[in-house]
Amino acid sequence: MEILQNFGINFPAFVAQVFIILVVYIILKKYAFGPVLAMLEERRKRIEAGESDLVKIREQLEQAESKVQGMLDEANTKAEKMISEARESASALREQKTQEAISEAEKIIAKAREASKLDHERLMADLKRDFGRLVIDTTGKVTGKVLDDKDQARINEEVAGQVAL
Repeated sequence: MEILQNFGINFPAFVAQVFIILVVYIILKKYAFGPVLAMLEERRKRIEAGESDLVKIREQLEQAESKVQGMLDEANTKAEKMISEARESASALREQKTQEAISEAEKIIAKAREASKLDHERLMADLKRDFGRLVIDTTGKVTGKVLDDKDQARINEEVAGQVAL
């Protein structure tokens, strides 16, 4: 004990201090360290749960992104198909309208030819009649006699036959 006294340590005070430290440690362990450690453990568990939730969320996000990409790919495929069908439909419609226009043009040309033919026949009939009248008038003047209906009809037939050629 002399050594303790040489260093200035009072043994009863030292024992009392060790006892007080042990009592304080036990009290702190029970009422302070325990709740603090429990709170830290709970916090650690929440952090782990949050990290595992974050991993799950990332996986779900990746799945959602792949689903969205799949939907976009499908929509693009459908859109391309619709565009292709629209082009084919437009081409078929254009071809149909072209055929209708050609048919209509052919009908117009046929009608124009028919009208032209009728006009030609009418003009030829007018020409024959006028030419016949001129021949009758000229024949009447040259011969100096008045032609009767029978002579006029005969001359008209002859002239019409020659004009038709």
